[in-house]
Amino acid sequence: MASNNESGVDLLESLRNPDNKRLEEKVKQLREREEAHNAKAAQRLKDLIASNSTLPVTISSIRLIGQGSQHTRRSFLDRLFNPILSANRDAPYTLSEALQEAGSAADKLRRFEIYHDVSMFIDKPSPTDPSSTPSDINIFLSARERGRINLKTGTDIGNVEGSAYGNLLWRNIFGGAESLSLNASKGTRTRSSYQAVFDTPIASDPDKRLTIDALASATSKPRASHEEVLKGAGLKYSWAAKGGSRHQVSYSGAWRQITNLATGASPTVRNDAGDSVKSSISHTWTSDHRDNPLLPSRGYLLKTVSEIAGWGPLRGDVGFWKSEIETNAAVPVPIPGIKGDSGVSFSTGLRAGMLYPLPVGFSGAPLPSRVNDRFQLGGPTDIRGFNIGGLGPRDGNDGVGGDVYAAFSSNLLFPFPRVGKDTPLRLQLFANGGRLLALKDKGGNTSQSVYSTVAGLADGLPSLAAGVGVVYAHPIARFELNFSLPLVVRKGEDARKGLQFGVGINFL
Repeated sequence: MASNNESGVDLLESLRNPDNKRLEEKVKQLREREEAHNAKAAQRLKDLIASNSTLPVTISSIRLIGQGSQHTRRSFLDRLFNPILSANRDAPYTLSEALQEAGSAADKLRRFEIYHDVSMFIDKPSPTDPSSTPSDINIFLSARERGRINLKTGTDIGNVEGSAYGNLLWRNIFGGAESLSLNASKGTRTRSSYQAVFDTPIASDPDKRLTIDALASATSKPRASHEEVLKGAGLKYSWAAKGGSRHQVSYSGAWRQITNLATGASPTVRNDAGDSVKSSISHTWTSDHRDNPLLPSRGYLLKTVSEIAGWGPLRGDVGFWKSEIETNAAVPVPIPGIKGDSGVSFSTGLRAGMLYPLPVGFSGAPLPSRVNDRFQLGGPTDIRGFNIGGLGPRDGNDGVGGDVYAAFSSNLLFPFPRVGKDTPLRLQLFANGGRLLALKDKGGNTSQSVYSTVAGLADGLPSLAAGVGVVYAHPIARFELNFSLPLVVRKGEDARKGLQFGVGINFL
């Protein structure tokens, strides 16, 4: 007590004395003492829990308190909390088990993203409560609600793209962590885009979600001499599996138009111009074990996407099976003389895809693919050193896409000089390449055509480029500014030598 009083007297004297340096030192000392006291108190609590970890306890109640907690409905919280109440369990808890279960419930509450902070503390019931027992504990979750309505506007600048956007997000609409997002944007390449997305968890589980969305957009595609207008809607259900992987099954229906053809549009683009209707179901599986999805230094990613359109009861006027696989792996690179993590890492990625023509309905001949369904390859987020859609089949000046592709990339990343390894800024050396092919005509035999085209991926060297650049991993997106040098370019492909700027969340 004496030391605390002396510190208070010293602080008052410092306030009277205009010696700012002395005042700062005293404040710093008080803060250090307070932090040390809090650390000791936390450690004593941990020791107390550890020494009583096998003590039998009963979770009699769980309560959510804090600013905005009244906006979350009781039935939603009951599904989350009731399973861990002792009254609903056959086996008794130990103190350690009770805290673990309550911590798991708190973590689920955080993942709904409707609260800023969720902290947990325990208390004993009132001694005057006749129904309480010595082993009863009450658990309180203190939370501060995020803003329920968030409006954001701004501008984006990317590779050959500039846009202005507005976004309205409404959280916790009905008190069950539902959200509605309304997005609108206008730009130089995406002429206009309007999207509405409603998302809700299923059975108060943040890992099971149902999403309904609607979209209307008009996108200029000058490298294929047309504009695509799209109107559609979809339904998605996603869930988490054991091991950390995720699944998503979705249905989408879309009306597409290839319109506003340029004067020099190729016969391929003109043949596909007009309306088409796509009705499809798809499945996405993702297993991401990287330490950072935008700037990984260790771990791996596996991802598959499969889509079937038009076949059987799906109808529409396009039919195909489209499948893609993506892998990515990163490892830290040790540097002699540097202990621990050097900040240098090596990553490599591979993507491949195939579009297999199918008949529409239950019978008939398979339909050839259309420009707006084929794969496009090239650009600052996949094959650097080539323009967007710069690889693969061409008709005149138009990049018309392909049905089979494979692409790869290798990147060596270094901490930026005098900045350090703990920042999201890196220098990179890269080499990447790939091939994109159209199905070969095999007299109407689709299987032979697909097999022959896949085999053709290994026919000769792929298109290649290498370079050096700067990478900045912002929490929202990754930014790259690279100097690229094309090394292998096939006739007609649209290579790009020099500086190239890219913004995205998925890079090869």
